[in-house]
Amino acid sequence: VQLVESGGGSVQPGGSLRLSCAASGIIFSFYSMGWYRQAPGKQRELVGSITSGAMTDYADSAKGRFTISRDNAKNTVYLQLYSLKPEDTAVYYCKAARGAANYWGQGTQVTVSS
Repeated sequence: VQLVESGGGSVQPGGSLRLSCAASGIIFSFYSMGWYRQAPGKQRELVGSITSGAMTDYADSAKGRFTISRDNAKNTVYLQLYSLKPEDTAVYYCKAARGAANYWGQGTQVTVSS
């Protein structure tokens, strides 16, 4: 199983980014997908998730600014980041979950700074 995140980078406050997470080795459409982030010195936290049926849920910090979507044909989940703030700076990880099975990607860095 492999999850590969991409799309991170440096952006100014108020900017946007789209992160992608491409999965292989799993039947992607069966899995719920989550996006997490970890800032320096802080615990990893849930940003949001999307079920196999494409229902989404978001942390309060993400509501109204971030959007999660999935493309089962491409085995990919996306995290669209809008109105980015310096406090959004973190490594962003995706996770595939189904029952007791959980798989993580290696993460992609997002830095928001002027």
